[in-house]
Amino acid sequence: MITLIILSLLLTLIQLLTPAVLNSKNLDFLISNREGSVEEAPVVGRTRRAGSNISESLPAFLALAILSIVLEIDNYNLAMFWLGSRVLYYFTYMFGILYLRTLVWGVSIVCLVMMAISLI
Repeated sequence: MITLIILSLLLTLIQLLTPAVLNSKNLDFLISNREGSVEEAPVVGRTRRAGSNISESLPAFLALAILSIVLEIDNYNLAMFWLGSRVLYYFTYMFGILYLRTLVWGVSIVCLVMMAISLI
């Protein structure tokens, strides 16, 4: 489970850094105080929003994963499916695949709910 926690944190870091890498043509803006705005490609915006979404989901996952370790509940497979669905969600969001993105997001939420139920 600890490996999955570390991988989920790595995924979050990648998702938060990717917009800057994709928007490297605006490097002066990125290293500034970011007052104002610059025009960016649609994929950069989608990538940033995907990173924002993982920031909302990650705290729940971390709490459930840590509780699973402390209470010695085997939620490894659910955590692995959550992480896999979050990776798929990231790419479907980045490439603008609408309906599949929502389905994959739903799978990640179901994994979190099932992890919580197993702790009861």
